[in-house]
Amino acid sequence: MTITHITVPGRWAEGTGLVLGPALLLAGVLLRLGADDFFPGQLAAYAADPGRMVLSYSLYAAGAVLLWPAVTALGRVIGAAHPALARWGVTLAVLGLFGRVFHAGVSHLAFQLVDALGPDAAQRVVAGTYGAFHVFKAVNVCIMGGWLVLAVGAFRTRAFGAGPVGVARCVALAPAAGLPLGVLKGSSDPIALAALAGLAVALVPMGVAVLRTGPAPRWWALALTLALVPVAFFVGMAG
Repeated sequence: MTITHITVPGRWAEGTGLVLGPALLLAGVLLRLGADDFFPGQLAAYAADPGRMVLSYSLYAAGAVLLWPAVTALGRVIGAAHPALARWGVTLAVLGLFGRVFHAGVSHLAFQLVDALGPDAAQRVVAGTYGAFHVFKAVNVCIMGGWLVLAVGAFRTRAFGAGPVGVARCVALAPAAGLPLGVLKGSSDPIALAALAGLAVALVPMGVAVLRTGPAPRWWALALTLALVPVAFFVGMAG
């Protein structure tokens, strides 16, 4: 069998992930400002304003998913000179993103408990099961380690440029390792907000550069992609 090396998932997916991934994470956290960052406060905020909290957590989950093509784009640049750093960084970071998406699903279920049982009963259920075992506990260290390895790799390869701005963007990427992880974490404390801002500073300019490199997509491909979004939602809601 012959293996052909191609760019996956491609320039448009990677550029979109680099731009929208950090932006959606930051937007999701800013929407929940004012609520206590631990689960009792998050559940209370949902009971008081469910629409705001659903939108907040949905944006955050979407941002976490979109970071995987962003990570592959950065890994490809790092891998040109330091393939080992690229392999470790991308693998750890993507495993960590799987963990964040799992946490988002559990958080979604916890919010449904508020609707089904009421806020007090939902808080008792979450409190009684918060430390329950799940296989994704093993990726917690990946969530933290992946971004550190990528930051080191970006610095070693000058992935963001060789001048002071490039170095600053490498430094800005590293604090993403400190983003709170787990179920119903508000992540609106100053340290988390600084980490998310740093993620945007590091990745968004790279995403703009990626999207501007090469030809624009064909009009029918763009129209088809936009049309598939509501169709996907409809099919998903239909079960």
